[in-house]
Amino acid sequence: MMFWYGDHGMSGWGYGLMAVGMALFWALLIVGVILTVRYLAQSPTPGGGTTIVRPTAEQVLAERFARGEIDADEYHHRLATLRGAGGPGAKSAGDV
Repeated sequence: MMFWYGDHGMSGWGYGLMAVGMALFWALLIVGVILTVRYLAQSPTPGGGTTIVRPTAEQVLAERFARGEIDADEYHHRLATLRGAGGPGAKSAGDV
């Protein structure tokens, strides 16, 4: 039978080491859970790491048109400029 008091039991150092051990246990457990969640949440890429997907210029233009920031004429004009089918700086076949 184990005695917890007196000369046969746990001293102040025993309680201190038990408290430090318990704090280390919980800290390692929490860090492990956080690292596991972060690892599982990242998207797989061939080079390792994460990939940032940026919208194309046409997608940004379509979003601005959908939000009502630009009207239909401006949308079509800018879309044609992006696709190279006209615009202020585009040259026609006769402008050589």
